[in-house]
Amino acid sequence: MRNFKFHKLAAIVVLIAFAAWVATGEFSSVGSATNSDAEKTDNAVKPAAQQNAAEPEKAPLRKVGVVVPPRSEHARAIRISGLTEADKRAVLATRVGGVIEKLPVKQGQRIKAGDLILALAAEEKQSAVANAQQVLVQRRAELKAAERLAQTGNIPKLQLDTARSAMAAAESQLDATEQDLARNEVKAPFDGIVDRVPVELGSAVMQGGEVATVLSLDPVIARGEVSERDLRYLKTGDKANVRLVSGNNVEGTVRYISRDASSATRTFRIEIAIPNADGAIPAGMTAEITLAAQPTDAVVLPRSVVTLGDKGDLGIRAVDKDNKVVFYPIDLVDDTPQGLVLAGIPAGAKVIVQGQDLVTEGIQVDAVDADPAALKKLLEDAGASTN
Repeated sequence: MRNFKFHKLAAIVVLIAFAAWVATGEFSSVGSATNSDAEKTDNAVKPAAQQNAAEPEKAPLRKVGVVVPPRSEHARAIRISGLTEADKRAVLATRVGGVIEKLPVKQGQRIKAGDLILALAAEEKQSAVANAQQVLVQRRAELKAAERLAQTGNIPKLQLDTARSAMAAAESQLDATEQDLARNEVKAPFDGIVDRVPVELGSAVMQGGEVATVLSLDPVIARGEVSERDLRYLKTGDKANVRLVSGNNVEGTVRYISRDASSATRTFRIEIAIPNADGAIPAGMTAEITLAAQPTDAVVLPRSVVTLGDKGDLGIRAVDKDNKVVFYPIDLVDDTPQGLVLAGIPAGAKVIVQGQDLVTEGIQVDAVDADPAALKKLLEDAGASTN
């Protein structure tokens, strides 16, 4: 009996304890806690993964080689094509018609101003001069006799005036006949070279007929046309180098710059005076004229450095203080065997000389000092390509 009560009591106690445990819900809290911790962990990990997906790893900066080129004053070179021509050119013609009696010059002969080029036969005119000379001698004698008689009062003053008038008329007649005779001669107007003689001794020529062409080749003139853009850099007195088609290089001086542009080409005529005492440089030879304008601040860089900008401008790329790529348009001053002489680049600019074609304006780069040996090789290659 006592045993029955004890087991019954134990069962009741266990039942009550189980009911109380079920009533508290702790059996579900264990799983819930586990799930909650997992959810918290997932929520913590998930945003980090999403953040990594939104922000991919940054690519490394592109490396470029830069250099700060030395600056110097360099004379701007303006190259134009042209040709040589005579300083003076005269086509000589006769003032009267007749038969050529004297022709003392030949083609290519050097002459002085006033030298006889040609004389026409003029027997009648020579006789007229001789007759006028004799008349003048007679009138002078008559005037002297009249002056002596007038001093003694043997002739009236009116007769003395008549004698003076007759002498003046004789002088005028002699001058007219001498001038008429002089028209039969053709003389050199300046020192030069007889370039062409299209007539022969004994042939007849008409009034105004061409008989010779005379050239003055000292100095010889190199003529060309400069663009309106380059005109502002030039002035008379500037030095110029002229390379002739024969290969000779000579130096001259700008003596004339036209102020009236050609309506067809919008260019201005320019003349270079070149000393040519020996006449070695002929007229009409093709020439390349290099004009040296006022010096400007510039740098020398390899040709490979020059590139095109976003707008198609010719220029170079450099980096600013934040290592971002910038573009500077250039002004070509000269093209030398050592490289291009460029103006328009700011002082202290770090010019990209390696990798400039692989970057664009505005991007950030890893700028390192260019290898001096590589830069030297670029300049040497530029010089070799020019030669």
